[in-house]
Amino acid sequence: MNMSFLQELFSNITQRDVLLRRREDERSPVDHAMLIKACQALLESDGEASSITLASQTLAIYARLDDDQKRQFFMGLADDFAADPEGIDAAYAAYRETRDNLTQQHLFDVCEPRRQELLRRLNLPSGGTHELVHMREDLLAMLGEHPDLKAIDADFAHLFASWFNRGFLVLKRIDWNTPAVILEKIIRYEAVHEIHDWNDLRRRLDARDRRCFAFFHPAIGDEPLIFVEVALHKGLPDQIQAILDPATYDIEDPEAADTAAFFGISNCQTGLRGISFGNFLIKQVVQELKQELPHLKHFVTLSPVPGFRKWLETVLQDAGDGLDEDAKAALEHLNAPDWASDPEQSQRLKELIKPLAAHYLLKEKNAKALPLNPVARFHLGNGAQLHRINWLGDTSGKGLHQAAGLMVNYLYVLEDIERNHEKYTTHGTIACSSAVRDLDRRARKLLKGEPTK
Repeated sequence: MNMSFLQELFSNITQRDVLLRRREDERSPVDHAMLIKACQALLESDGEASSITLASQTLAIYARLDDDQKRQFFMGLADDFAADPEGIDAAYAAYRETRDNLTQQHLFDVCEPRRQELLRRLNLPSGGTHELVHMREDLLAMLGEHPDLKAIDADFAHLFASWFNRGFLVLKRIDWNTPAVILEKIIRYEAVHEIHDWNDLRRRLDARDRRCFAFFHPAIGDEPLIFVEVALHKGLPDQIQAILDPATYDIEDPEAADTAAFFGISNCQTGLRGISFGNFLIKQVVQELKQELPHLKHFVTLSPVPGFRKWLETVLQDAGDGLDEDAKAALEHLNAPDWASDPEQSQRLKELIKPLAAHYLLKEKNAKALPLNPVARFHLGNGAQLHRINWLGDTSGKGLHQAAGLMVNYLYVLEDIERNHEKYTTHGTIACSSAVRDLDRRARKLLKGEPTK
């Protein structure tokens, strides 16, 4: 008899019983204290079948808590399911005496918080992984007001990094034949350029000049983790509206394209924030495209620059050394509703903003000494080159509001990816084109109040 079949059958029967019991208990009141007790019982369970049942019941209780009860539950995890300080002291004393592998391993074991084993057990039932992803999503929403819960988040992140490593991810091509339940989620999860309706989605999946790929995980089923939209293009694209508008963008023959343009990358599961999928996704999609369309020469993004306009506003407000009064006055025209359609204003702003954007992307850093811009961190960390800054690359209301209409091409050169990644992670070196370097030199003069010509 096939043992895996029996295990699956038994698990299904167990799940059915849990569902029946859950329906019976739906009207009974629950609170965080009841959930804490359920967690204690789950940790004390020593049988697989009983653990699956208890884990399902525990997750069902959690699902019925309100936000305040969930917060109290997470605080209970921090207090009641931490590592044992006395056990750590004893284990360290033993290791200090012997310094052998056995006592070292014991020290590692006792340093692990009990809540990590709890999360592993909550992962046992079918659907448990996705429930835990949603649980972390709830936790992330609380961290701003309750930073003391960051240790709980670290436990989730530690386990998710293992459960969602590259070996478990499955790459799938998304096209018009993909099941509708997945297509609906692609529409819902698109975070960069809104998909307006089914016709818009169908255009983005057109086999002639579009490709879409997504990562899935066996434990999550038909829920995509991340997906990327690709447009086949002649030359490097510099304007997103031309790609999104079917009336102005059409390549009848994919063989005529020499560039694959990644114009939308969307993370789908908020609860997996910080777990890296994008670098694996892009690199594998490049390989897939090279196999299907070997004539492609360039792999490039057409990326937004979120946060740039906000940074510009800080430059304008700087009362010390910086932009001269003429430059500041010119930048004030960004507040005019029609500045992008005024050729004279647009040209003057272009001369100011493109250099400042190069400075922003190359020199402005966060507290970890990484690029301030999150999209730049992502692509540069993957080994891409900051290749070109495109003026009025996105003239939508969102594009003008977030980035003064700018978009960026990050270029993925296959033979340079690993070297760029190594220099970036080791020394913080940003690979960029000579054109971007020239813009940055102009920015230095601007920010010192010197003329650029």
